[in-house]
Amino acid sequence: MNEAIVFAVLALSLVLFVVGKWRYDIVAVLALLVLAVAGIVPAAEAYQGFGHPAVITVAAVLVLSRALYNSGVVDVIAGWYARIPEYLTLRIAALSGLTAFLSAFMNNVGAVSLLLPVAVRVSSRSGHPPSRYLMPLAFASLLGGMMTLIGTPPNVIISNFRAEQTGVAFNMFDFTLVGLAITAAGVVFIVLIG
Repeated sequence: MNEAIVFAVLALSLVLFVVGKWRYDIVAVLALLVLAVAGIVPAAEAYQGFGHPAVITVAAVLVLSRALYNSGVVDVIAGWYARIPEYLTLRIAALSGLTAFLSAFMNNVGAVSLLLPVAVRVSSRSGHPPSRYLMPLAFASLLGGMMTLIGTPPNVIISNFRAEQTGVAFNMFDFTLVGLAITAAGVVFIVLIG
């Protein structure tokens, strides 16, 4: 019976995500609430995940990104970006490189939320479809997030798991050598082929 309830809640949540009538956070909290009321998730542990370091990190980065947007940093970046010659490849290279760099030090979600308005603004001014800028932005943020501990939430989760199991967590730059090589290769691919 519990499996049926879980699958029903998942299916309904997916439908509500696709329809988009309600905000995603409300749908997610309602799904958790239904599972808690049904007794599948213990009530005492229902909201325990909100205290996880990965969730706190992403929330803090989103607040920081919004503060940077409100302070005018996005306008400064857009002004710098507008001075790049109107070659699509050159602009994608600059956007991908900047996104990858920022993703390493401010979390990939924050880098995307910071540079998303820049990409949309540039695409509307240049007449190119937004996907020409947004897809490289998304992939570069994922690649750049692999370079440091705080670059992406899975890195924080793995570090916490390792600390629980072995007593030793990952350091900030333990991912850098491999992440930098993959990021460089990925950005070159995005710019030249992708």
